[in-house]
Amino acid sequence: MIYLMMMMFFILNLIIFMLIILNWLISKNFFLMYEKSSPFECGFEPFESSRLPFSIHFYLVGVLFLIFDVEIILLLPMLNSLKILNYFNWMYSVLMILLILYLGLEFEKNEGILKWFI
Repeated sequence: MIYLMMMMFFILNLIIFMLIILNWLISKNFFLMYEKSSPFECGFEPFESSRLPFSIHFYLVGVLFLIFDVEIILLLPMLNSLKILNYFNWMYSVLMILLILYLGLEFEKNEGILKWFI
């Protein structure tokens, strides 16, 4: 019985893989034209290059914000665990998580990632 289910899942995955490959082959655009892939500014030639460099610092700050945001969201279920654990164990686990967050923040500050004016 289990082998039959495994075989069905294998066949299903194989069919999905073949459909993905078929879709990639059908939708492939073989005729790339420069005019179609160039930027368009109200019918005029662009005044500047559309490929402007951006500061990697904003990317790093965004990634740090995302990481800390997810870690703070992971702290919210800790309120429910207060019912299960006694107060000392709960406070110990929360303080350890906050200590890890603080040490990560200090490391990033020492590395200079959080400096706005480089």
